[in-house]
Amino acid sequence: MDDPKAAAQEHAVRRELEGYYAAGKPPWDTGVTPPELVNRVEGDGAPPPGRALELGCGTGTNAIYLARRGWDVVAVDLIDRAVRRARDKADAAGATVRLLCGDATRLDDLDVPGPYDLFFDLSCYCGIPPHRRDAYAAGLARRAAPGARLLMFGYGPEAFDDPISGVTADELRTRFADWTLTDVTPGTNDVPTAWFTLRRGRSGGAAAQTVDSR
Repeated sequence: MDDPKAAAQEHAVRRELEGYYAAGKPPWDTGVTPPELVNRVEGDGAPPPGRALELGCGTGTNAIYLARRGWDVVAVDLIDRAVRRARDKADAAGATVRLLCGDATRLDDLDVPGPYDLFFDLSCYCGIPPHRRDAYAAGLARRAAPGARLLMFGYGPEAFDDPISGVTADELRTRFADWTLTDVTPGTNDVPTAWFTLRRGRSGGAAAQTVDSR
C-alpha cells in the first residue's frame, strides 16, 4: 500500500478487532439475531429464500440464522479467530454456511462471485477506513442481483472518538449511487445508530435516492 496513513488506518482497525476477539466476547456479539433482519426475512412482504452475503459476520450468529431459514449463505469476516468460532457454531447448529476469512472491501480476492439477493452488514461498514469504502460499495454492486437489498446497521460518527468511523444516510446515497436508499430507521442504542435499507436498481442505472417506508 503506497499511502502510509491509509495503511496505518487499516492496520489499526485489524488490531482493534483482533484484540476484542482475543479478549473474549466482543460487545457487539450478542448471539441474538436482530429483529430488523428477522423482519426482512420473515415479515410481511419478505422475499423467498435466495442467496445472501454477510459482511463482517463475526462468530456467525446471523449467517446461521439465514441458513436455517433456507438461504444459501456466504459470510466473510476479517478476523480469523471469529471465523473459526463461526465454523464451530455452524457445525454445532447443523447449518450449511460458507465462512471465509477476508476483507469485505476486497471481495475480488475471495470466492464470492454472486449474484446475491441480500447483503447483510451489522456494523462492518461504519468501521471501515474511508479510503476503502468505495471499494466496498463497488464489490457489492458487482455481485448484486437485480433488485437486491442491502440491510445495514451502523453507528453515527458522533458515537466514535476518532475521525474515520461512523456512517450517515447522506454518505450512503453518495457511495451507493446505483442503489436506492429506501429506509432509515433510528436505532435504540445509547449512542446514535441507524438501520439502513438499500435496493439495487433493476435498470442498472443511477436510481433516484429517496427514502420511503418500504
